[in-house]
Order: sequence, then C-alpha cells, then structure tokens
Amino acid sequence: MFGLFKASQPKLLHIEGTPTPLPVGDKETILNAALRQGIRFPHSCRVGGCATCKCRLTRGKVKELTEAAYVLSAEELDQGYILACQSVPRGEVHIALDQPPVQAPDPIRCWGTVVAQQALTHDITALDIELEPESNQALHYAAGQYARLSVPGHIDTPRSYSFATPATASGQRRVRFFIRQVPGGEMSSWAQGPVLASRVRLEGPYGDFYLRESPAQPILCIAGGSGLAPIKALLEDALAHRNPRPVTFLFGARSQQDLYCLAELQQLQEQWAGDFRFIPVLSEEPAASDWNGARGLVTDHLEQYCDPRSQAYLCGPPAMLDAAEHKLQQLGIPPQQCFSDKFLDQSSQANAQ
Repeated sequence: MFGLFKASQPKLLHIEGTPTPLPVGDKETILNAALRQGIRFPHSCRVGGCATCKCRLTRGKVKELTEAAYVLSAEELDQGYILACQSVPRGEVHIALDQPPVQAPDPIRCWGTVVAQQALTHDITALDIELEPESNQALHYAAGQYARLSVPGHIDTPRSYSFATPATASGQRRVRFFIRQVPGGEMSSWAQGPVLASRVRLEGPYGDFYLRESPAQPILCIAGGSGLAPIKALLEDALAHRNPRPVTFLFGARSQQDLYCLAELQQLQEQWAGDFRFIPVLSEEPAASDWNGARGLVTDHLEQYCDPRSQAYLCGPPAMLDAAEHKLQQLGIPPQQCFSDKFLDQSSQANAQ
C-alpha cells in the first residue's frame, strides 16, 4: 500500500556556466536557492517588480508565484524567460543568465554614522555615512551597485539605495546616498529630519548594474530623480580610469528646481577623454520660464540622440524606464545591450507582492 506513494524527488537547479547543480528546498525560489548557496545571482527588489533577476528556463518546469507578464515583454516570455525571485522549481530545472554576475566583493554587514546631510532638491536628500571605527574593513563595491540601509528603532526593514560615488581601490569608509522623499515613506521622511550622528546599519554591496567593458561602444545613460546616483557613480569611476567612450546622458526631471549635481556633471563633461553630452529634459517647466533646454519626456528625444550601437544604462522610476526600453528597442538597441536599475519604493514593492 505504501508503495503507491512516490517519495518526492530532490529538486536540483542547474545554472549554465556553474559546474555543480544546487539543491533546492521545498517551496524555495530559484533566487533564494542560488543566494543561499553563495551564487552571485543578479537581483534587486526580490518581489517580482524590477526584472533584474530574469533568467531563461531551458529545461524543466516552475511554479510562478506572481504574474510575470507586466515586467517581462511578450518576446521574453516566448523565449522562456522567468523571474527567479518568483519561480519555484517543480523538479529538476536548468536556467541560463544573459549576463554573468558582477565580480565584486561579497556583501558585508557593518555600522555607520550619518556625518553629513544635504538637501539637493526639494525632495532629494544626500546622506554621507561613515563606517564606525569598530568596522575593521572598508566597503568595496562596483560603481552602480547598491546597499541596504536600516535604522535601529526607526526603520527595521532595510531599504535599498545606490552608492552615489565610486569606491577607490582601497575601498570606502565614507559613502553617500541620494534619498528621494516618498509620500508616507518611513526612510525618506526620516532622512529629511535631524539625522546627524544617527547610527545606520549597512548591508552590501548588491546588484549587477555596472559599466560593461567595450573598446569603443558609445554609452547612453538615461536617469530620472534619484536615479542619478548610480549613473553619476558609474561615470565618475569611468573617468578615473580614463575611459574614452563617447557618452550621451539624458536626465529627466519635472522642472528646473528638480535639477541637481550640475557642477559635478559639468566637471565630468569637461574632464571626459572623449565626447560627453548632457541633456536635461524637463516635463513640467512653465512655458514662460527662462528655460531654453529640452522639454517633454526623455523618450521624446531618444530618436535625436540615440546611436543604435550604444550600450544603454537606465536608472529611475519603472514607468519611465519601461517606456525608454521600448523606445530604444524600436531605435535598434537590442535588449541585451540595455541595462536597467528600476527604483521601487516600499509601497511599490508591497503592491508587487
């Protein structure tokens, strides 16, 4: 009688390029299984809202915890792409990643103190956090990556913020983040208050948003809001390495009061070894103002500035990035040459769940 019941077979995860299959626990997602066993798997939001963890299912079946159609294109779905953070293997599965994980140090946990606070715009604040002396190591990270921040007694659930400056070869003991005010947001409201000398817990680095090597391929950057942080860090790091690739950077904002870091961007432009174009695009600037620059949405200007040979780096609100990615593909930039970091606030992540 008992022979009628089949013993459940152990589930194994095969990742293309990884020699050893990974065991997967019951009800465990592909992403969690990979991270638990030390695989540097690309990921960000972990709730199915950003598509950073997308991979191609080449063999086997999975149970999808949420609908992937709103973050993956119809073409990607037809090609077998899934979200690793929302996919539970039903048995033995094989997957392939488009890009290898970034070669960066393993994440660490440490404590820091807020040592500087600066209002960059009416709704974006810069915080400088210095690692406490008890932290016997500096932070090493790739420009474009992010850390998870929490504040004991105030914000227990960590929030993700990109490093706004690159790391030196010896690492960083002082790091900077740009935090945008979100209505009802606990961390963003806290960041605009009296936070100097506050203790903050940092975990990182995380993420696979970084500049891919290419001898002469043009770099196209698109950012909005606090999405300027990783783009600025990425470009400053490239400048330090005398990268000569031509750069076109379109920054979307509502009005002139939402523009910031203009001095830093001008310095980048002046010191860049090759061509560097910075185009701020304002969507709600009053018609009678003294603004002589670009108006409308960033996507309105892509046809003018997009070189189809470019590598594209996009950072900011999901709606803006989705529209830009779609337009870039229409203009000839293939999906594998578009690298995105979608900024989801805590409410957006909750809705994704």
